[in-house]
Amino acid sequence: MAEEKKDEFEPIGEEELIELVLEAQKEALEKARLERLARLSGVKPRPKKQPPFVRLIVWLIAGMMAFSTFAFIFQIYSIPAVEFVKVSAKLSTREDIQSYKKAVVEVSTGESKGTGFTISSDGLIVTNDHVVDDALTLTVIFPDDGMYKAEVVESYPDIDLALLKIDGEDLPYLQLAESLEVTLDEAVHFIGNPLSFTGIANEGRILESTRLSDWENNVYMMDAPVYKGNSGSPVINYDGLVIGIVFATIKDDEYGHVGLFVPVDLLINRLPNSATN
Repeated sequence: MAEEKKDEFEPIGEEELIELVLEAQKEALEKARLERLARLSGVKPRPKKQPPFVRLIVWLIAGMMAFSTFAFIFQIYSIPAVEFVKVSAKLSTREDIQSYKKAVVEVSTGESKGTGFTISSDGLIVTNDHVVDDALTLTVIFPDDGMYKAEVVESYPDIDLALLKIDGEDLPYLQLAESLEVTLDEAVHFIGNPLSFTGIANEGRILESTRLSDWENNVYMMDAPVYKGNSGSPVINYDGLVIGIVFATIKDDEYGHVGLFVPVDLLINRLPNSATN
């Protein structure tokens, strides 16, 4: 892989239009729900004040709903947000994906959110260092096991990883692969909390490794729908083992916009002895 292809990575993000449309979608659905309730009850709901631009989007989408579904909007503008939700819904019917999702948590600082996953039954959690950096308070939310206060017990800024600990027992957790063994185009799954969603399962394929300008270790590129909030998502192979941790996206000269993940080897080499079950 040619050195000139390397580009500085950027924190996981996506165009604001996606979030605006998703928010407008929710607003329009809520408006439709209130109107249905009003028709049934005979009581007119009080409208919620919204910024002019958001109201405009809501009205545009509400008008389009008379002719088609919201998917129509995303198809027109080639926005993939609806597609990754569809893929997640399909994948989430599988028993293995349902099992993985139980161990994937939302990591919240109060001002932002990211993703993490447990690697031990007593609550050791892996996430990105940039997700928890300078956080005054930390909470993690399990899909089935509720909310816990968390604290950072180890931090590895040079590979953008951190270990959190919560006070728990008999928690679901994911198994780490002992080493990273991948092949080009290998299919993988990853689970996280992109944009305004939680517990989104998706799939991708592994591309080449790359060396970022300010990193000492290689990371891997992944052709997959990675968005803001996916930071800390586990990359899981078809044996059900975690082989990496999503941490950023990059614009590559050959592959275009791709996700980046830290190989599991770099984490395992830093873990305290007997850190996992």
